[in-house]
Amino acid sequence: MLSPAEKDQSHRTGKKVRSLTRLIEADADLLSAQLQELRSRAFPPTAVKELRKFTSGEAAKLIGITDAYIRHLSLAGEGPEAEKTSGGRRLYSLEQVHEIRRHLAKSKKSYLPVRQGNEHMQVIAVTNFKGGSGKTTTAAHVAQYFAMRGYRTLAIDLDPQASLSALFGIQPEFDLEDNDTIYGAIRYDDQQRPLADIIRKTYFHGLDIIPGNLELQEFEHDTPRILAEKRRGAERLFFSRIAAALATVDDRYDVVVLDCPPSLGFLTLSALCAARSVLVTIHPQMLDVASMSQFLHMTAGLLDVVEQAGGDADYDFFRYVITRYEPSDGPQGQIVGLMKSLFGERVLTNALLKSTAISDAGLTKQTLYEVGREFFTRATYDRAIEALNAVNLEIEDLVREAWGRSP
Repeated sequence: MLSPAEKDQSHRTGKKVRSLTRLIEADADLLSAQLQELRSRAFPPTAVKELRKFTSGEAAKLIGITDAYIRHLSLAGEGPEAEKTSGGRRLYSLEQVHEIRRHLAKSKKSYLPVRQGNEHMQVIAVTNFKGGSGKTTTAAHVAQYFAMRGYRTLAIDLDPQASLSALFGIQPEFDLEDNDTIYGAIRYDDQQRPLADIIRKTYFHGLDIIPGNLELQEFEHDTPRILAEKRRGAERLFFSRIAAALATVDDRYDVVVLDCPPSLGFLTLSALCAARSVLVTIHPQMLDVASMSQFLHMTAGLLDVVEQAGGDADYDFFRYVITRYEPSDGPQGQIVGLMKSLFGERVLTNALLKSTAISDAGLTKQTLYEVGREFFTRATYDRAIEALNAVNLEIEDLVREAWGRSP
């Protein structure tokens, strides 16, 4: 039995815990309300977030033709009618860019890069379990890049913190109901929904999203219980559930980008088993690299268990992506050199640079692809966008190679 002093201590400790719980809940509610107010100011309830329009030069670069040829198509009445600014510049929406692609593809299929024949849906998992590695930023830009290049793309937010969803203008506390995340399609009970019913269109033409929120944590709680019940049948195994859900929409997409949680739980393992390719983001600081070593050890051990249970962990490619890189930083350069000497071609040749352009865009929940060059100093913007496109082009070439196409 507890002594009177111990009872008093227990009572006081419990009171502190309950008080802290209420404090945290109150802070969460306060922050959510403030975020909703800020969003309402930027995007009134009747407004829909829209993607900016692209200059004819940007459109030409996305398609792989010259600006002069786009002008020729426009004059010949063979392309969509562009919006003209007061200065005479022609602007195209992303939907119009894809319309030009489809027109050109009538004579040359390569202008429309969608899957053909036996080419499989490419599922790319973007992962790392250390915060600050640029995982979500990388996932968002990769997904948007593929959409802009004409691939039918699906982004899936598997992180309960829902940062990817926020980048696409979705605030989980206000915009999502129960079963509006991928959890709705992979749960173990009779409340499961078809994945197709959960997918949402975005303001990026050709890019859909499955948002995330705290509901995703339920999968981490449900799976141990299911495993303890020792249910038989591959359809009940946790690591096959995301792959099974994606198989139901296989004919709708060319590329799927999974933004994994920053942890090695059941959801991450299911994502890694559904993936055909993996990108591991690395911030080139010694503490980050040291923690990545532990991450890789843990991942290898867990995947070994999954493979022994019949899971598939074979990949088309596995690459490390250097993020938030500062070329003028000597120690960072040494770490990047070390990584490349150890892992060779598994480290992407190009790196995502640390840039005020990317961080400033993030302040308004936008990516670099969403903001125009006119909002930054040209040198800053050009440097960041060139590095970003170089990284994403490498990834696109790997996807094309996996499909048996020439880069």
